[in-house]
Parts: sequence; C-alpha cells; structure tokens
Amino acid sequence: MTVQEDSIAEARARLLAERAEVLNEVETLRSRLEAKGDYSLGVGDPMIYQWELNLALLERAQQHLAEIEAALEQLELGIYGRCERCGRQIEPERLAVLGHTTLCSQCAQRRR
Repeated sequence: MTVQEDSIAEARARLLAERAEVLNEVETLRSRLEAKGDYSLGVGDPMIYQWELNLALLERAQQHLAEIEAALEQLELGIYGRCERCGRQIEPERLAVLGHTTLCSQCAQRRR
C-alpha cells in the first residue's frame, strides 16, 4: 500500500467508526423521544425541556451522520480531503480530528 492508500484506508476506518458511534447515538435519542410519557404537564416542565433537548440532539446527530456519509462518498469518488471552497488539500491534522470536514482551516476561519 502506498502512503496515500494507507491514509485513505485510515480515513475510511476513522469515518466508519465515527459513523457507528453516531448511529448508536441516533438510536438512543430516538428511543428516548419515542418513550411513552406525558409531555403535556405545562410550560416550563422539566420533561418538556428534556424532550426538546433530546430532539435538538437528535437533529444535530442526524446532521453529523449526513456529513460523515458525504465524506465516505467523497472517499469513493476520490475527492476526499479537498476543500470545497478553494480546492486545496485539507490539512491532514484537520482531517484527523474532523474527518467529515469539507473546508481547509483557512476557509473555515474566513467563514466565521
């Protein structure tokens, strides 16, 4: 295996592991939201707050999952690791931490 092929294999393994974690999180949050309970106890009730929090966490986890799926698709297409804004290679250190990122650090900073 070449260095690039080795890096791609490592990236795929990291993304698949992260995907498995996020899928587990999605299932846990869905089961919490689907649990039978009376959420009609009134405004400001702690159960309503917890339900809303779980819903927000679920939406974020689903977004994260979509980002991971997109990164896996980019791997298959041979375009993984390229910044979608400037086209340069995303820093390997950045990809090691945020394997699903689509922006290099410079473009990510400019986006803020």
